[in-house]
Amino acid sequence: MTTPRNLLLDTNILIHLVRANWIGRSIDSQFQLRTRADTPSISIITVGEALSFAKQRGWGPDKAELLANLVQDLVIVDISDEILQAYAEIEFFLLRTGKPIQQNDIWIAATAVAIGAHLLTTDKDFDPLYPTYLDRTWIDPQRPRG
Repeated sequence: MTTPRNLLLDTNILIHLVRANWIGRSIDSQFQLRTRADTPSISIITVGEALSFAKQRGWGPDKAELLANLVQDLVIVDISDEILQAYAEIEFFLLRTGKPIQQNDIWIAATAVAIGAHLLTTDKDFDPLYPTYLDRTWIDPQRPRG
């Protein structure tokens, strides 16, 4: 598989990277996240979700610092007019097709669409948008990689 350029990381990818579990290490290696020439991006929505996740799980200062450092090393994409337009189009499509997804996932998908990024995720939440709106790679979180 060719490693796509201009990556947007879903929140679950960020969490796996902070945890440095087998899947986080595998994704980091497979997609060369820390060594690639083009720095991966995350949506500002992902930052909020990750901070909330850390609070909900009671992460201590060491793990919270790992998260902060990782976020600092990525490109944070804030809401823009292009993202607002993509959000409206995607939500309309989802409502019309009767396949709703979580609001935060719509924001993340809209970010990927607006910046022309390839989304990396370990969940199937974006399936209703693939491939019509979204270029994404789903990574099975249950299957160890060799």
